[in-house]
Amino acid sequence: MQRSSRDAAAKPGPSGPPAGAAASAAPQIQLIPASAQGALDAAEEAVDLLLDSGRAPSDVLVITTGEQHPWAIHELSFGETSYWAQHDARDDVFYTDATVAARAASRPVVVVAVNGGSEAVAASVLSLAHTRANTLLIVCGDPQQINSVLGAGV
Repeated sequence: MQRSSRDAAAKPGPSGPPAGAAASAAPQIQLIPASAQGALDAAEEAVDLLLDSGRAPSDVLVITTGEQHPWAIHELSFGETSYWAQHDARDDVFYTDATVAARAASRPVVVVAVNGGSEAVAASVLSLAHTRANTLLIVCGDPQQINSVLGAGV
């Protein structure tokens, strides 16, 4: 596992698993230090950099631990069925929150915005995100909190 800075997000990692890599290999983890208030903005920047570097939007899942992402709020206004149909279609970046994140399928890249919620919620989401990320897990939030959940030295 490696520790990375906000600048490291400019190179969001490999576009896929290395040749010959085992399917069960743990994802690369990148940490973007941010306050709870800035975590959502940091996650948005990470998503923009991923897309700018050639990642397909369908490769990316974003999970928030506190307040929902504005996209999720908007899409949920059309109903749960429509919201989850977009998830299942896998045509775009999908945004969800801690309350329903377990329903989201794995994707090559998972971005977590630790933007509030209790310590237990953050720990649960980080653990779940680690299992949902196939290639890359980007976590935006307080480094001490994240390291306590994912292990020292992330």
